[in-house]
Amino acid sequence: MTFKIILAVIIGAVVGVFVPDSLYGSTDVLLTIGLCLLLFFVGIDIGKNKNVFADIKNSGRLFFLIPIGVTIGSLLGAIGIGFLLGYPINESGAIGSGMGWYTLSSIIIAPYSSELSVLAFLTNVVREILAIALIPIIAKHIGYFEAIAPSGATAMDTTLPIISRNTNSETAILSFSTGLILSTLVPILVPLFLFR
Repeated sequence: MTFKIILAVIIGAVVGVFVPDSLYGSTDVLLTIGLCLLLFFVGIDIGKNKNVFADIKNSGRLFFLIPIGVTIGSLLGAIGIGFLLGYPINESGAIGSGMGWYTLSSIIIAPYSSELSVLAFLTNVVREILAIALIPIIAKHIGYFEAIAPSGATAMDTTLPIISRNTNSETAILSFSTGLILSTLVPILVPLFLFR
């Protein structure tokens, strides 16, 4: 499945080169419809478990600890790599605050610096691609809850089917809630780092 997803991204990029500019407006609509269908079918898969709400209740502290851990790890990792590459803490922190949500983080960063905006876009796209490749490996060899971390904000949408397929329904629910919490934090944290 991971190979198929990465192959689909590569094929999409190649096809995108030949798509006329006039069709770009409709590709956004198709993307939204596709993402909605994806989430709908993941929801059906989660709904097969009749104990969904009991699983949420039983997750207890994990409901908050996983997103907190992912946030801290993302920020520390980005600031650490930024330090090695010579970026100021506020810029590398803003990139890490994107949590994999490449479209929004790059748009928020654009007024500050177009170069940093492109870097945020590429960094968060690479994060999503790495998450797609690593989730099955992490789920198999490290643990189910740990498999949520690479996704960041995409744990509630594009990488959710991969997490759901490689873990269990409780982890899929925690993945969705983690992605939701992280997606809420992105528009707060990115400006906080840049415009303090």
